[in-house]
Amino acid sequence: MEVSPFRGIRYNQSVIGDVARVICPPYDVITPEQQKLYYKRSDYNAVRLEFPEPTGDRYQNAANTFRQWLEHGVLQYDSVSSFYLHEHRFEYSGEKKMRRGVIARVRLEPWGSGIYPHEETSSRDKSDRLQLMRACRANFSPLFSLYHDSGHRIAPILSQVAEGKPLMSSRAGRGNFADANGAHRLWAVTDPEIKRELGELLSSQSIYIADGHHRYETALIYLEERIQEQSDSCKLSADGFQYVMMELVDFSDPGLVVLPLHRLVRGIASSDLLGLGDRLRNFFTVESVPLETGRWDLPAGSCLGILGLQPGSVVVLRRRQDISLEALMPDNRCQAYRQFGVSILNHIILDRVLSRAENLDIAYSVDSREAHEQIREGKYQLAFLLHPPRPELVKAVADARDRMPRKSTYFHPKLPTGLVISPLY
Repeated sequence: MEVSPFRGIRYNQSVIGDVARVICPPYDVITPEQQKLYYKRSDYNAVRLEFPEPTGDRYQNAANTFRQWLEHGVLQYDSVSSFYLHEHRFEYSGEKKMRRGVIARVRLEPWGSGIYPHEETSSRDKSDRLQLMRACRANFSPLFSLYHDSGHRIAPILSQVAEGKPLMSSRAGRGNFADANGAHRLWAVTDPEIKRELGELLSSQSIYIADGHHRYETALIYLEERIQEQSDSCKLSADGFQYVMMELVDFSDPGLVVLPLHRLVRGIASSDLLGLGDRLRNFFTVESVPLETGRWDLPAGSCLGILGLQPGSVVVLRRRQDISLEALMPDNRCQAYRQFGVSILNHIILDRVLSRAENLDIAYSVDSREAHEQIREGKYQLAFLLHPPRPELVKAVADARDRMPRKSTYFHPKLPTGLVISPLY
């Protein structure tokens, strides 16, 4: 495994002012409405690179914009290769939090060669990112990855770096950014000795992809394409395409927040809904808990909750002592996978209890109150509420070379796009 510094491309603050005006979330959480708002926020907002509007050849438009911003000094190369320390301060559930990560470039390796996924992926999202990568030859947003520093040697180095003057500080965003109350600081690690030590320590870690599975698999495809290009042309070129930009965060970081993605479901026949409670009792102990205005947490020890079965209540499902849910899971799945809430939902409830509902329409939400509102307004029939995934369970699934179902985890807040750009040429 190779984790190394690089010469990043960053915004020229004398041109753009506050960086908060030009950063945006990753493409996969930007709605069409938010996309328009980011375009209005600044002529230089990174959304024009990360998620350009669908007019003309949107990928070539992004490449043209990227080139023009470099030519006009909106974006500039840093003078020396660096690791970048990113400090993200935000508020969650009324508590102030801080998360630290190291932005670096990581040499691409096949899955299982020091880099491990934890979720299944779909092919549709890869096609979009591959076309953008081909056109722009750059990573505009880092993958969110995790490592386990068992020797606790990396955190003191990061604390030492954070004592210096940051390259950039942004004020807390407002309104339409996914972590609207977040503030960012960025440092460049340029000292040769610190870079060497940090590179050695990070390169010795196993890396777990938290957010960015599609982008990693896209980078592997792009790597093969560029290798073939070089083979066909018999020319040697820079090796930037052999790497992908990541932000690396320790599993033990106190600011690491992992949220569940609740499921919203429609397309269930009325007859199936009527007997659903009885069929659930074949697998679970079923309890009805009145909804309270200030409390939306699922009870400890429960499997999951259901909104929409009983008005004004959440139906809480618990394990039955005489039923082994794990034994009903596919044989090729690891023990950690079988304990996971989304696995229980998919294999027990959707595949067995609702097996006759062949055309289910499923949506996702990290906000249980939003899910309740969707049920109350009749947009969906049921909402399945899940417990937050524990980071150690995520690691256990990846260590077993297994994968959780798609959209099992939501690492909050999302990393911003535009703090640092990594060229692939």
